[in-house]
Amino acid sequence: MANITAKDVAELRSKTGAGMMDCKKALVEADGNLEEAVKILREKGLSAAAKKQSRIAADGLVDILKDGNITAMIEVNTETDFVAKNDLFKEFVKNTLAVIIKERPTTVEELANAKYDDAMTVNDKLQELIFIIKEKITIRRFVVFEGVTGTYIHGIGAIGVVVAFDADEAAINNAGFPEFAKNIALQVAAVEAAPYLDRASVPASVIEEEKNIIRSQIANDPKNAKKPANIIDKMIEGKLGKFYENNCLVEMEYFKDDDLKVSQYIANTAKELGGNISIKSFCRYDKGEGIQKREDNFAEEIAQLTKGAN
Repeated sequence: MANITAKDVAELRSKTGAGMMDCKKALVEADGNLEEAVKILREKGLSAAAKKQSRIAADGLVDILKDGNITAMIEVNTETDFVAKNDLFKEFVKNTLAVIIKERPTTVEELANAKYDDAMTVNDKLQELIFIIKEKITIRRFVVFEGVTGTYIHGIGAIGVVVAFDADEAAINNAGFPEFAKNIALQVAAVEAAPYLDRASVPASVIEEEKNIIRSQIANDPKNAKKPANIIDKMIEGKLGKFYENNCLVEMEYFKDDDLKVSQYIANTAKELGGNISIKSFCRYDKGEGIQKREDNFAEEIAQLTKGAN
């Protein structure tokens, strides 16, 4: 049996970030071979990941990276918010964003198989991180924008926003443009997520469904029983305007001035900057959105722990 020294354990720890006892056990199993011990720890990382698949990962963080005219946003989920503050985890998320920008994968599966560095794929690194941190960690989604963008991250990656603009050189090169772009990103973050950019973005089927709902509401009100069809149509169009205000970004009130719609703020800014500006698209990620979070019943847990203690 090889003589495992503290120096060997420290070297393995520096390579993998694994705990001291895990490193010592891996070195014993590998008979002192450092590279074999690294392999063993990675394999155990895969095993650890498999055991954690049934757990719920609804925390973590959303992060954004810009490189030239490319902007990438990603959501990586963990079981607890403590991990979002872990330097190893944050480094993995940032490096994975760099991989996205460099390799331009189109799916999470493609990203997982992309090279993280010369030795590992993104998935290899993820499994290693799971083994070190000892929580379920998943790459949930990512998006890539090309061109002029405004971005915003709220808190420690709770909400991420990227807004893509169509703008001419006069506007882009104006010193006021970055603040404007940030304000639009803040708008997306500050209000309930708008599913559509503008009226033209709303599918015809959605409009028709909304009209049917409004028509039914009007028909169910006795006060409207004797109103002619043309008046009913005008009422429907009026109520449909409210739908646009609640669901289309440019139709919403501008959060810094409720006398303005977002579209008016854009037009006013374009005039001030001496150029042309429009929003091309936008994306908002809410950390853990749609994931069923675990609800701990601490009273019940304590009761179970103390059951039979007396």
